[in-house]
Amino acid sequence: MALPIEDYALIGDRGTAALVGKDGSIDWLCLPRFDSPACFAALLGTEENGRWLLAPADEVVATSRRYVDGTALLETTFTTADGEVVLLDVMPVGDGRADVVRRLTCTRGTVRIRHDWVVRTDYGLVRPWVSREHAHGQEVVVAVAGPDKFVLRGPHLPKGHHGHHSEEFVLTEGEEATFSTTWVRSWCEVPEPLGFDERIDATTDRQRAWSAQAPDDVPHADLVGRSLLTLLLMTHAETGGIVAAPTTSLPEDFGGERNWDYRYCWLRDAALTLESLLGAGYDGEAHAWRNWLLRAVAGDPADLQIMYTVDGGRQLPEREVTHLPGYAGSRPVRIGNGAVSQRQNDVLGEVMIALELARDAGLEETHNSWALQLALVDDLADHWDEPDHGLWEIRGPQRHFTHSRVMVWVALDRAVKAIERHGLPGPVDRWRDLRGRLREEILDKGFDHERGTFTQHYDTTAVDASLLTIPLVGFLPGDDPRVLGTIDAVIADLEVDGLLLRYRTETGVDGLSGDEHPFLACSFWLVSALAAAGRRDHALALMDRLCGLANDVGLLSEEYDATHGRMAGNFPQAFSHLALVQAALALR
Repeated sequence: MALPIEDYALIGDRGTAALVGKDGSIDWLCLPRFDSPACFAALLGTEENGRWLLAPADEVVATSRRYVDGTALLETTFTTADGEVVLLDVMPVGDGRADVVRRLTCTRGTVRIRHDWVVRTDYGLVRPWVSREHAHGQEVVVAVAGPDKFVLRGPHLPKGHHGHHSEEFVLTEGEEATFSTTWVRSWCEVPEPLGFDERIDATTDRQRAWSAQAPDDVPHADLVGRSLLTLLLMTHAETGGIVAAPTTSLPEDFGGERNWDYRYCWLRDAALTLESLLGAGYDGEAHAWRNWLLRAVAGDPADLQIMYTVDGGRQLPEREVTHLPGYAGSRPVRIGNGAVSQRQNDVLGEVMIALELARDAGLEETHNSWALQLALVDDLADHWDEPDHGLWEIRGPQRHFTHSRVMVWVALDRAVKAIERHGLPGPVDRWRDLRGRLREEILDKGFDHERGTFTQHYDTTAVDASLLTIPLVGFLPGDDPRVLGTIDAVIADLEVDGLLLRYRTETGVDGLSGDEHPFLACSFWLVSALAAAGRRDHALALMDRLCGLANDVGLLSEEYDATHGRMAGNFPQAFSHLALVQAALALR
């Protein structure tokens, strides 16, 4: 059975990423890309669905782990009765390959090591053909299935068959053993050995250079820096696409059906990530992300999707993987995401905010980049009064969600400002008129005058945590009485153990069974809203509480089960980390 979600750590090469457990097992890895099929899928099943274990064979009496300062190199220290061994896990970046490198170093005494290498393709379903070969002057283990070839190198190669290889060996003080798994296409030759030290040093240099730019004048600067590096690891280096999470189907409701595939690029999440990076001073990412955006959404504005594959592809149909039992028995396990076909009117507002920030940071508009924005906003203006599924991807009926209506206003507002401030061409009079009409509508239909709060949608008195973004996007000032009333109503209705739910599922608005846990990004939004409202003490106290929920290496999932003190949902979650950065910047 998989470990608690918080017991995993992330390593990555900006092409894909792996989850490494405290027990020394890599239980999740998709190769060669974030949205490729998993070859280690024990996270959603058992070890027979694929994992790579390197850990003491004898009882471990103590375990500690950390990221090497300013990097994503993971160090796990195992202590046994007879000695101590340190496991270094890294995925080298920038070498045009897909490699996982694992180095064991015995620092005290003698430690017996267990080495299990269980490769399965197609999300843990297919057993590859495994053989031993001689290549480049050394013996290697090669596993082949369909288009995939996996090459294992190391001094103590495990023995076995049908893709399940196991071995035990002993390390004494001062000895080390380095292993690597490399993915290539099955018709390619076994690649040359990786220059481990050279590639590890190059990886640490790049990551430390990134981390050195992180702001140090914010609350919890260490976690802000870790969050920014985590967001970098979830940004595909070649395409510029930013995935929402490197995992699929980690449950929001343990044992329930709220399990989704997040290994794709949501326009909203990517735009919010870009906002966080720009706010923290990382201007260089704006150009790569805008280029990804232009490629992904090119074409008829009516064909705009809310999400795309890492390379901007449009086809990601949702299907169920029936051979996997799911994390903690949470089924179905889903691949792809059916929300791709939804209408979510808030998305363009987030995109326009990000592109405005990029302009303000000095990124010049090209003819194509502004022409695309003009076409998208004009199309939105043709459909500005239509209902949608909202940012939470409601699988119930479409509605006029207040947050979506505000974000349509934002899209029009940022387009108008682009013309007024930067002299760009466009139908400014039309957009300005629609912006004014929409503002009046929201203040009338999206506001409960009796209670003094904005509402989730026009046909309810219930609230939604997304309403906390109203002052953050500039629709109203943070100290406006209507904003203050909304903050109070959201806290009163949605707070659980000091954390915020997205909304109350018992209203039936989302069309799903079961419940869910507090959504961490919403609680970070509350920090930002409280800061904007001038309630700094409350904001700081909540920020301290939220940062205390990060695991031992500074990572956050999508949700948090405060009752049982455990993480829930896909992990690590870009939405949680970008909201943490934004909250810290708001407090600054």
